[in-house]
Parts: sequence; C-alpha cells; structure tokens
Amino acid sequence: MPQCPAARIGDKRDDIDTPALVVDLDALEANIAYMAEFAAASGVRLRPHAKTHKCSAIARLQIEAGAVGVCCQKVGEAEAMANGGVSDVLVTNEVVGARKLERLAALSKRITVAVCADNAENVDALDAAAAKYDTVLSVLVEVDVGAGRCGVRPGEEALDLARRINSAPNLRFGGIQAYHGPAQHVRSHEERALTIAKGGDALRHTLELLKADGLECDIVGGAGTGSYAFEAASGLWNELQVGSYVFMDHDYALNLDASGGPVDTFRHSLTIKTTVMSTPSPTLVATDAGLKAYTTDCGLPALVDRPHGSIFKAADEHTMISFSEPEVRPALGEALYLIPGHCDPTVNLHDWIIGVRDDRVECLWPVDARGAVF
Repeated sequence: MPQCPAARIGDKRDDIDTPALVVDLDALEANIAYMAEFAAASGVRLRPHAKTHKCSAIARLQIEAGAVGVCCQKVGEAEAMANGGVSDVLVTNEVVGARKLERLAALSKRITVAVCADNAENVDALDAAAAKYDTVLSVLVEVDVGAGRCGVRPGEEALDLARRINSAPNLRFGGIQAYHGPAQHVRSHEERALTIAKGGDALRHTLELLKADGLECDIVGGAGTGSYAFEAASGLWNELQVGSYVFMDHDYALNLDASGGPVDTFRHSLTIKTTVMSTPSPTLVATDAGLKAYTTDCGLPALVDRPHGSIFKAADEHTMISFSEPEVRPALGEALYLIPGHCDPTVNLHDWIIGVRDDRVECLWPVDARGAVF
C-alpha cells in the first residue's frame, strides 16, 4: 500500500517531512514548455518518456503543452498512464510473454497503443494476442543504431521484419524505433553529434529500403535529453522521446555544450529533501535519505547550495556528508536538498511527488506507475 505523503497541500516547504521527493513547479513547467516549443519549431512531434516520472499528472501536463502522447517501457506503466487519463502510449520496448501480450492487446481496446519488436517469433505472438482480443496492434521495428542493446540490424534485417509485421492480419506496421541510449551520456558535444550522425546514416539506409518497398513509417522515434537537437535537425526522426529533461538529474548536468561548458538548457526541478539526523563530528553529518530514497547507478547525488559540503558515502538509510569547516556544517534537524544522480530509478522508490511553488506545497502527485516493472 502507498505511504501517506510527507506533506499536505498548503504546507510550507520547511514543513515537508523527510526523506521526500520534491519538485520545483516553476522549473518543471519551464522545462516542459521549452521542449514543447523546441519540437514545434523543429517540425517534429514530441512524445516524452514517462519512465522518467511514472506520473500521469506530469504526463498530462506534457500533453497539454503539445505532446502527442507518451512513451513507456512496460505494459504496467502504460496501464497506469491509461488509468490516469493518457490516451496515446508507445511502449518503446519489446513485450514478451503471453500474459503481458494479452494485457497489451486488452489495453489497445481502451487507448491508442503501439509497441516495438525485434524478433519474428515475437511478431507472431503479438499477432496472436491481437487476434484473441479482436484488435489491431501497431508495431514498430526496433533498429539498433549503435546502442548495442535491443533491435535488429539496420537495412535488410529491419526490412524483413517490417514485411512480416505488415503481412500479419492483426498487426499494423507503425514505423521505426531508433534510440541510442548510451549516446545520451557522451559528455563531449562533438562526440555526441558524431555518434548520432553515425546512427543516422544506418537509419537513413533503412528508411530508403522501406520506402522502396512501399512501407511508410508513421513514427520514426528516438532521441533523448542528451541528443534530441541532433535527431531533430537530421530530417530523419519525426518523434522525440526525451524523458529526463523534465527533472534534469546530476548525471545529465555533466554533459557539455558546443562551447565546452555545462549544458544549462534545463533546470534541476527534482530534489530529495533530507534532514540532518546526526552530527558525529565537527565537520560530518548523516542525513535520513539513503539508498532507499535514491539510486547511485549514475553516482552519488549532488548537494544543493552547499559549496563547502561533499557527499562521500550512501548507506541504506543515511547519506554521509563532510564539510570543510565546523562553521559551515549544518545543525541537527536542518534540511538539505540533493539532486539525484539518475532520476528515473530514484522516482521509482517513492510513492509521492510533492510539488512546491513559492515555498508552499501546491500539489501532491502519486507516482502511479511506481513498481510497474512487468
């Protein structure tokens, strides 16, 4: 069962209990608006990835700003988005297993659903599930454009799978999924551009083969917060699947722009509020947020507005922070704010997102797709 939220609407920021996931609403809305305006100006559709926030309330804000729908990674996430009022979902992942496929087919009776495939056997299973539920599923061919994860090889292999989808009586060929995940975290602007350009060459060849075969792509999807400008400028991708831009975690902040400085297009809207619960030495504190409040797969979190502090260790229930001098060490009970290293799995550890504006709690949003891993 979900825990009670750590605050009530109308509370002061200082009254939010800890640990808690706190979102600066002004920063969040500015991030959403910027990306929507960028996509519109670039002539591409925006389909943000809901795996970042797992929150239908935020998904609805993105759609109100101009997004055509959202992406999800799991059927459970898609179901949660549908239950929260989202009517168009692309599952940017392969779905394997009879029960999951039947849930996906059933969901397509309620909302517009598309899914990815990279295997002929999976295509046949998708067709059978769609037939059982008397529906038609839109299926995209996932093409490996350099990520080395899922996807068929570009060119003939992608064409063969597209033909198989197109010939299935209960499926519709929906296009191409071409996402390069590792490219998002290539720090150098020039190297990120070259990585996406190389993937674009493979994608272009695939699209030419599909067109020559009479197969039109409604969706050519991909791009992420680290590379979206390159895909938008390529003339190949027509949907941007950016996710982390709404929150901007610490890892993305390490990427560099064309001038060699840090990318500062988006604001850090997501933080973890934590409280100093112990002061074991004149320069050391322990706070009440640890590995059960954030993940460290992309490194330790960053400390907000405390230039003399350094996070050096995370334990299950504690974050250990050292300070340069006793005079700058926070006191017992004092609140600190952390920027998570990786926002997506961090959000999945929380039941609630607490929205704050002008130091007051304005909204409490359930993380309604929390734990939706199947």
